[in-house]
Amino acid sequence: MSQPDLVIVIMAGGAGKRFWPLSTERCPKQFLALFGDRSLLRMCYERIAGLVPPERVLVLTSHSHVGIVARQLPELARENVIGEPVRRDTAAAVSLAAFVCKRRFGNPVIATLTADHLITPADRFTKTLLSAVRAAEKGEALYTLGVKPASPSTAYGYLERGPLAFDDDGIRHYTLNGFREKPDIETARQYVESGRYFWNSGMFVWRTDTIIEQIRTHLPGHAKALEPVGAAWGTGRWKPSLKKTFARLDTISIDYGVMERAPAVMCAEADFSWNDVGGWNALEDILPADDAENASRGTLVTLDSRGNLVYCENPDETVMTIGISDLVIVRAGKRTLVAHRDRVEDIKRLVDDHPDL
Repeated sequence: MSQPDLVIVIMAGGAGKRFWPLSTERCPKQFLALFGDRSLLRMCYERIAGLVPPERVLVLTSHSHVGIVARQLPELARENVIGEPVRRDTAAAVSLAAFVCKRRFGNPVIATLTADHLITPADRFTKTLLSAVRAAEKGEALYTLGVKPASPSTAYGYLERGPLAFDDDGIRHYTLNGFREKPDIETARQYVESGRYFWNSGMFVWRTDTIIEQIRTHLPGHAKALEPVGAAWGTGRWKPSLKKTFARLDTISIDYGVMERAPAVMCAEADFSWNDVGGWNALEDILPADDAENASRGTLVTLDSRGNLVYCENPDETVMTIGISDLVIVRAGKRTLVAHRDRVEDIKRLVDDHPDL
């Protein structure tokens, strides 16, 4: 089987506010080694390193994190780490990557991944991704990877699948009937029980010319602003044009800006284990737990405590809990978080209100 003309784009620009106090503006969660000695970004890169050479991997991140990415991914040339001057959500990052790929590589298939996902096993991920790559290379569809839901989660968006289009050696490809925002718990249960919905993984595959055509159609402002920036790649105009242009873009996601409006959107069903590590509650299924469902990193000593999540940045530290339930407790340096698990999403509100923390 011939090697596909493929470029992999890793989006690593998130702020990670829901992982305060461990994740901060200076070092967001994608750069942290939450579960061992490798960061989430490093784990992402190692999953795809055998698919393309380093020169065909681009990382889009905040301009202030270019140095961190370079240290964690020394295989990449510095020019392959693109620093966004300001955050403008995923449509801006995807559009910029598409026009850079057009300039540098012609018309490859682009696999757009996110730096902060946990995925196992890697070989099943690779098989699913390459199946979507081959399909996108041959056709005009935009592809996403839909994950079979393990529970009625309210933390993820959902994809409503349409008819089965074809089966590629066990990887099922579906048309999509629509995207659904993060639901309440009752709606999530209905989605899962129907068997017609996938979790929206936020991973995409498309041919360069296909995504550019859809950006021009549905986000003409992005196309008009960023096509000249991409054309300036490798010249002295690149950095000043990027800085001048990016801040003027509307803040909008690629899901809302393009995927929900495009005429041909397909989904490859992913049956690997996937976790987008969106907040502290996402660690419940990853950290070891005791008989009372207290999940922890570090030494946890409990009395009459149930359903808590305790995380110590230093795994040699000890936390004792007495008579508490359903709390998240995090120790990181001189900062400590104590929150009810039902309110842990409000961390972002507090961090926004206290940006100096």
